[in-house]
Amino acid sequence: MADGVTPAVRPAVAADMAAVAALYGREVTGGTASFELEPPSVAEMTARFDAVRDKELPWLVAEVDGGFAGYAYLSPFRPRAAYRYGVEVSVYVEEAARGRGVARALMTALIEAARDKGLRHLIGAISQSATSDASIALHRSLGFGTAGVYRQVGWKHDRWLDVTLMQLDLSPDGAPPTRG
Repeated sequence: MADGVTPAVRPAVAADMAAVAALYGREVTGGTASFELEPPSVAEMTARFDAVRDKELPWLVAEVDGGFAGYAYLSPFRPRAAYRYGVEVSVYVEEAARGRGVARALMTALIEAARDKGLRHLIGAISQSATSDASIALHRSLGFGTAGVYRQVGWKHDRWLDVTLMQLDLSPDGAPPTRG
């Protein structure tokens, strides 16, 4: 890390949802990482947190110098049963903590959690933004490859936005799943 501080990553708890909702809300209103147009409430973010945990998937928080720096989680890629080995990666980092290794620490922990759960594919959907090049580079450095691009799929802040799809295959040899 640039400043020598290693982010601490831990499982999120319900008490983190106010900070999560605030960070996500800023991204909804001012950014393009989310295609939502209205920031969800703390109660809604808590319901989303509970839904992820009900699927026994990780939701993590990163801290730098004891302060909230970002969060990340895995969610089902698609609802159909055949997709059960694929998950989508979501990562949000506080602006002041960007460039300090927070996203890398969160993503590395999510990749390990996915391996531990016998999952096969991690999917990243990176929307066009001022930081999308850095996000794509981070995904590549962690082994993700570009799977495709949805062109002009979202309309936000008076412009069309592309979404780059990236995929990490945890079992590139094509072996069958190790769990049901």
